[in-house]
Amino acid sequence: MSATTTNESSRINLRTSADTKAMIERAAALMGTTVSGFMLQNAYEAARRVVSDYDTLMLSQRDFEAFAASMEKPPKPKAALRKLMARR
Repeated sequence: MSATTTNESSRINLRTSADTKAMIERAAALMGTTVSGFMLQNAYEAARRVVSDYDTLMLSQRDFEAFAASMEKPPKPKAALRKLMARR
């Protein structure tokens, strides 16, 4: 599968209260950007944080050492695992 870059844009529609809209408009104006630009930038940054938090595994030093040791010398497979793999 080849990776291609496209300049197509997609639309996201939102409904909100008048107060929320006014606050976003004010924040966008203070930042010197459009409402769309302000919302896109902030939503994108929040989405990156969520994905990063989801994709990142944090271990204590002790847990990391236990994990590394298990990767270097994995336990021998038990009979049930060997049986399951033989079915393949």
